[in-house]
This record gives sequence, C-alpha cells and structure tokens, in this order.
Amino acid sequence: MQEYEVKYEKWLNDPVISKEDKEELRKIKGNEKEIEDRFYKDLEFGTAGLRGVIGIGTNRMNRYTVTKATQGLASYIIEKNGQDRGVAIAYDSRRMSKEFSEQAALCLNANGIKTYRFESLRPTPELSFAVRELGCIAGINVTASHNPPEYNGFKVYGEDGGQIVEPVDKEIIDKVNAINDFGMIKTMERREAEKKGLYHTIGENIDRRYLEELKKLVSNQKAIDEVQKDLKIVYTPLHGTGIMLVPTLLKELGFENIYVVPQQEKPDGEFPTVDYPNPEDPKAFALALALAKQKDADLVLATDPDADRLGIYVKDTKTGEYIEFNGNMSGNLVAEYVLSQKAQKGTLPKNGAIIKTIVSSKLTDAIAKYYHVKLFSVLTGFKNIAKVMRKLEENNHEYEPLFAYEESYGCLVGTHARDKDAIVAVMTLCEAACYYKQKNMTLWDAMLEMYQKYGYYRESQFSVTLKGAEGAQKIKEMMENMRNHPPKELAMQKVLEIGDYEAQVMLQTETGKQSPTGLSKSNVLYYGLENDAWCCVRPSGTEPKIKFYIGVKAASIENAQEKLKKLEDAMRQLAK
Repeated sequence: MQEYEVKYEKWLNDPVISKEDKEELRKIKGNEKEIEDRFYKDLEFGTAGLRGVIGIGTNRMNRYTVTKATQGLASYIIEKNGQDRGVAIAYDSRRMSKEFSEQAALCLNANGIKTYRFESLRPTPELSFAVRELGCIAGINVTASHNPPEYNGFKVYGEDGGQIVEPVDKEIIDKVNAINDFGMIKTMERREAEKKGLYHTIGENIDRRYLEELKKLVSNQKAIDEVQKDLKIVYTPLHGTGIMLVPTLLKELGFENIYVVPQQEKPDGEFPTVDYPNPEDPKAFALALALAKQKDADLVLATDPDADRLGIYVKDTKTGEYIEFNGNMSGNLVAEYVLSQKAQKGTLPKNGAIIKTIVSSKLTDAIAKYYHVKLFSVLTGFKNIAKVMRKLEENNHEYEPLFAYEESYGCLVGTHARDKDAIVAVMTLCEAACYYKQKNMTLWDAMLEMYQKYGYYRESQFSVTLKGAEGAQKIKEMMENMRNHPPKELAMQKVLEIGDYEAQVMLQTETGKQSPTGLSKSNVLYYGLENDAWCCVRPSGTEPKIKFYIGVKAASIENAQEKLKKLEDAMRQLAK
C-alpha cells in the first residue's frame, strides 16, 4: 500500500474527522489519482504560508490542516511566553475564510492565547498594520490572495507585521509536524472564550488608525484639491476586501469622481465575473475598462481579493486608448514620484533606501542611483522585503525605507505595514495623477518621461503549470537540468553572470570568479546578460508552476519589445 493510501485510510478511521468529511472521502474511493493528489504530501509553508485547494485531505485546505497549523503556532507562542500579547486575525471573501479564521481563533484561545479577530473581511495590509499597532506577537490572515476560487490560504505574520521568515518559520513548522494526532488540537466555544477575555473583536477603530497613517504619506494634498474634480477614477475590488477601505480613503482625501464597478463591488468568494481574480490578468479588467470608456476615466484600478496587489490601466489622451501598466511599471512610477517629491521638498533623507526583489526591474536600480538612495535586492516574496526592514530597525535605523516593491503588482510606501499594500498604492497613484495633471501630463506621459530619463527598461514573465506529484517531479527535473547545464548565451547575448541561489554562489563566466549571493538559500537561477539584460527562473512557492522572468534595456520602446520577445523565446526553448 502506498503512503498516500495509508493516510487516506487513516483519515477515514480517525474519530476526530467528522461524518460529513468522511463522506467526502468515501465518494473518491477507488479514484486512485484523486486520492494521491489529496494525500501525497502535507501542505507546507511556502512564500506565503499554507495555500491549497479547499477540500478534505493532507494536501488540502480544511479545518484540520488549518487548526493543525494553528496549534503549532500556539505551541511556538507559548514557548515564547506571548499568550497575553495575542494574535491579530483577518480574512478575505473566499470560501471558508470566515470559518477558518474563527476556528483558528478558538484554537489559540483554547491554548490560553488572546486573539483580536476582525469583525468582517479586511485587506491584508491592514492585518499587517494591526499586528504592529496592537503589539501582537503574531498575526494570521486567511486568504489565497489572487488564486482561483477553489483555493484558500493561511498566512502567518511575525510580531513586526511581516510574514514569517527563517528561522521562525522552521520553528513553527517543527511544532506543526510534531502534531501526529488531530486529537492534540485544542478548541473551545466562542462564548466561553469571550467570557474569559481571550476572544476580542476589532474593526472600525483599527480602520481609522490605519487610514490616518496612510494620509500622513500624502505629499501633494494641494494638487489633489486643485485638480481632483477633473480626474475620473474607475475602481474594482474584484469581489474582495478592497471595497472596505479604498472608496472611503479616496473620498476622505477629496476625490469626487470615483466609479466602482457595480458587478464586482460585492464581496463574493465565487468571483462570478472573472475566471481568475488577479489584476495581473487583463481579462479581469473587462468590466472596469467598459465602465472607464463610458465615463471617460483617466485611471482604471483593480485590487486583488485581499487588496495587497494593484493593477492599473492609464488613458493615453493622444490615442484615447487605455494602456496596461505591469507591476514593474507601476512600482517604478510610484518610486519616482515618491523620491522626486521628497527631493523637491528637501525631505529626502541621506540614509533613504528602496527595496526590491531580484526578479524586479533594473529601472529601479537607475532610480536609486539618480536620487542617491541605497538599493536592497532580496529573494522573491514580500516577507524578504519585510526582513530587510526589520534589520534596518534593529540596526538603529541605519537606512530609512521609503519604498519597496516586487514585480508581481505589490508595493509599499512608508513603514506602517510590512506587506504589500494596494490601498496605499491606490492613494499614491491617484495623488500622482493629480500632480502630473497639473503639468498637463497623464501617468502614461510620466512613464514615457521616465524612460527618456533612465532608458527603456521592459520586463515580462511566463510560467509553466505542472500539477500533482508528476508535475512536482517534472519541475524538479527542469531546475536540475538548467542548474547542471547552464546556457553560455541566450538570444545571441553572452551570459556574463550565473547566480545559483541554492548553492548561494554568483559566478562570473568570463573570469570564473565566484562570490556569495549574500541571500538565503533558495531554489532560484539567475542569468545576467550583456546590455543590462537578465533572466531568472524559480518554482512557485504557492502554485504548481515554474516561473520565468526576463528583463531588457534599449534605446526605444520598440527596440525593447523586440529584444524582450527574442529573449523570451530563448527562455521558452530552455524550458522544454
């Protein structure tokens, strides 16, 4: 009998598993492939904690896997004597999010740990803020971000408000893995938890404190006051948490022409109007763009279900068309705006810093150099950005983080949170739109001005999805093949540098010189090419995919697109 079959039978006979859940398992009896997929592994912490398809099994999101992870977290908190500091808990609009968040809270309460659970769905960045604001020892967010509706997730945050990183993640996982019987998982009734002062409900008070922190980051309230009447904004929360705060914040800042896409305004975990609730997917903008054309909007904004990612389209007044900004474009536009405003006002600190991931645009490097701010590059995952921010705090604020972003449509202005914040990104881009409108410029004009100033940097990415145990093995083989047989050139450009982040070594191909990456061990390969071009490949930490990233620099947009296409074709060949 295979190991997954043993696990399947164990769940069928476990007295803790409910009759309803056992019935779900009995329905797949005889379906070898389905049983294997549900039980061939346990859900593991990746770049964002637990994430998986909702259902019954060890490789699924359900009350057992969620509370097992929570019980492991509880053991860690008790070991650190952090019961009274408590845990902040938020959730999004997905299937089972409300239930999982409640089950997690009551598990912690049964272990004598205080919880502060939001009264209803809230954005991810507000959870990060709440952990810091309430002085909690940890945070939990039940969300699968932008994944399809069948997914959910369980993100764990540290006391700094950032997603957990090593060694804490490994310590918690060890506690989770020590639970070999669901009978070890504690719980209690909510009424009893409230009576004992363990279960607390939070909401509007934290909303106000969070929004007030964001307002402090506005550079040009005068620009907003003067031109907001001439600016039209279309916004969609894609059936998620953004609706809780985005319209409120914009209205409080003075914006009057805000049009929320009515079909996508209501939170709904089925995401009925989109195939994939991801602002990186142009199809998710179909309804928003239709409304934008009807209203003649300047800006079209979409936040993902947990409101940590932001996608935007900007009207080009010369053609009347709406131009899509990818995460690198919007991130660098925000970086340029924030730094330029501080430079103009004389408030740019001498120890200012920008943080980005290694798969994000090299345009950021040029911006940092121009404004004489320190640039930190980290591994993929905003938790690694948060890690740098924490270290800077611990080192007597050696550098002051002004802006951080990753190419996957997530950024952070300021230091109020330690995760991607689409709410502050919406605010800053709308403010920037007002500032540039005063100069008779759109955000697309501002982007073109940046390209003329720094060079035409363009990036793209693609991924190959390989599901199940066979897919996981195939991804492993692809990475091993590329690691053992590195290319000497890609798209007629020499490979000058190879970074193997698993071996933690950077190799200069012409000299053979090796140096440490300076970053944590990770299954990532990086190729630095001639003319500021680069490629990177890594398996996803949250989905059954292998991801490829490409970047180039050229003298014009057309030339950049041509170079990008050739390099992408070369990487697709490498992926075969």
